[in-house]
Amino acid sequence: MSPARAAVLAGWGGALPEQVVTNHEIAARLDTTDEWIRTRTGIRERRKAGPGESTVELAVRAARDALRGGSADAVVLATSTPDQVCPASAPQVAARLGLGTVPAFDVNAVCSGFLYALATAAGFISSGIAQRVLVIGADVFTSLIDPEDRTTVPIFGDGAGALLLRAGDPGESGALGPIDLHSEGEQAELLWVKAGGSRCPVPADPRERYLVMQGTSVFRQACARMAESSRAVLEQAGWMVGDVDRFVGHQANIRILQATAKQLGLPADAVVANIDRVGNTSAASIPLALADAVAEGTVVPGHKVLLSAFGAGLTWGATLLTWPSLA
Repeated sequence: MSPARAAVLAGWGGALPEQVVTNHEIAARLDTTDEWIRTRTGIRERRKAGPGESTVELAVRAARDALRGGSADAVVLATSTPDQVCPASAPQVAARLGLGTVPAFDVNAVCSGFLYALATAAGFISSGIAQRVLVIGADVFTSLIDPEDRTTVPIFGDGAGALLLRAGDPGESGALGPIDLHSEGEQAELLWVKAGGSRCPVPADPRERYLVMQGTSVFRQACARMAESSRAVLEQAGWMVGDVDRFVGHQANIRILQATAKQLGLPADAVVANIDRVGNTSAASIPLALADAVAEGTVVPGHKVLLSAFGAGLTWGATLLTWPSLA
């Protein structure tokens, strides 16, 4: 039998739109305040895509950083806001990056999308389909937000993050560990956009093309499911909770991150958060948080890192790795 092939981290990158939107700017036009937003979400500001800053554009920028670790022979793009409904955006990203005719496709699991994309890439590598896979999470999620909705406008921002994975040994630093993924479609309406798909291509009410969120229910589900999935991968990997140096959860709400860490028994200083500066960037959330943490020295080689996410669908999952040393 041939030796097992693991997906090993070989590069990372992130990209944000230029426009910064502060809480004060939102409070000036909606019935809210900077204090209300900060205390309930942990967000001070977020980025909003301007003209020309589409999902593809942001994905390309993040991917170029990640590709400093080498080229790729497959591209998986996690997004729920492709540039067009058809075709997928990943082939355009691959073309812009000069990757030729490599396989490239989109994955849509919304805020859990990056973990689903990582699992897909790991499968490509373990099966021998690809040697190096570029995994990108990119969303212009503000395009799905009702500009008059005081509950969702403060939360969401736009951005992209990317990781480059290569074939390697399961025991080496940077190898992805167990991956745990789940969904529960019966609760899709807790967090959804009603119109725009085949069931309702043209909405009767223009607001049906915007995200609707039942915040309290989503909060409870997110904490429970992220903790549950995190425990599953820790057990599969043989890690104790005390082995975890950093917890990088989906950046939806600082209270969700803190509550999930508490359920797991992780100390507060293990939580990696950049939500205060970027908001909830959906599929871009985890790779952006990782890129920022590495740049700031919060995540360093040798750290045992736990990743977990929860999003619309409903979808959720977790994985882990030991952060590698890369030049």
